[in-house]
Amino acid sequence: MLKFVSKNALLLGGAAAICVLLVAGINQLTAPEIARQAELEKLRLLQEVLPAGAANADLLHDCVLVAEPAIFAQPQAKVYRWRQQGQLAAYVTETTAPDGYSGNIQLLAAIQPDGTILAVRTLTHKETPGLGDKIETRKDDWIHSFQQQQVQGADDKRFAVKKDGGQFDQFAGATITPRAVVAAVKRTALYLTQHPELADQQSKCL
Repeated sequence: MLKFVSKNALLLGGAAAICVLLVAGINQLTAPEIARQAELEKLRLLQEVLPAGAANADLLHDCVLVAEPAIFAQPQAKVYRWRQQGQLAAYVTETTAPDGYSGNIQLLAAIQPDGTILAVRTLTHKETPGLGDKIETRKDDWIHSFQQQQVQGADDKRFAVKKDGGQFDQFAGATITPRAVVAAVKRTALYLTQHPELADQQSKCL
């Protein structure tokens, strides 16, 4: 009986070892393709807020980590630096509006060094369908209203919803959502304009 159990244990152990080796081999074979697809997806997102053809592999390697949770509402934010002819043309970063109606609203923004916004896109959110979800491009054009708007300082009252005396439309029945997004974009743009040293820091995202 003991010999029978030992034999079965050896067979099971051998089968498990073969399975582990097979899984490891498959992972090793597919890892480069998975990494490539992840890179392509990241570039696709970055291209959403940059001029046509601006997002390329070089952009992914020109990036700094910023630990300013009070600004970006996340432990560390990746700030990509888009350059033209060697000169900084814009920062591209994820930032979070933590005070949405239903929680965090994850955003992607391209902002020039002088505070001019090239574009903003909503990445993820849990806002109310039919109301707060108008921050999505597939639901409404509202997010495009940031384009070419320049944040001119902390007291720039234009960067608020109209209900608060600003220039951005609020949504009927959902003022909290656009208010949160406008505040997050303004806060992020101000930080980037006030920290020109980010342009020359050594890249360390990858």
